[in-house]
Amino acid sequence: MAVKNTAQVIIGGKIITLGGYESEEYFQQVASYMNKKIGELETVPGYGRQPMETKHMLLSLNITDDYFKARKQVEIYELDLQQKDQEMYDLKHELISLRMQIEEAQKNEQEALDEKNLLEGKVKELEKELDEMLK
Repeated sequence: MAVKNTAQVIIGGKIITLGGYESEEYFQQVASYMNKKIGELETVPGYGRQPMETKHMLLSLNITDDYFKARKQVEIYELDLQQKDQEMYDLKHELISLRMQIEEAQKNEQEALDEKNLLEGKVKELEKELDEMLK
């Protein structure tokens, strides 16, 4: 069973306790991401003069934008993975088909060699009979 963890992190200069089933390292990564986004917004002219509610809304919108971009990228990767899976399936199918063709060709080759050996044996018998008849 998963254990619930807590960790104190610094976000926006304030100490906040995060809790959940994730590791402390994960909580630190979340805090780092949040601080990075806050830092990006602070570079926007006029951001510092906005009321705290507006700052929170801009931060939320910024993070939501990142989320949807990441989700879109995941969809692209999943489609790519599906295409590659289909290509791999097709290649495996082709490989199996080619192996079957090779086995069939080898079987035919062996049958042809056996028939050739049989015919060569008959030729030798006929040559021997012919030699005996000519004597």
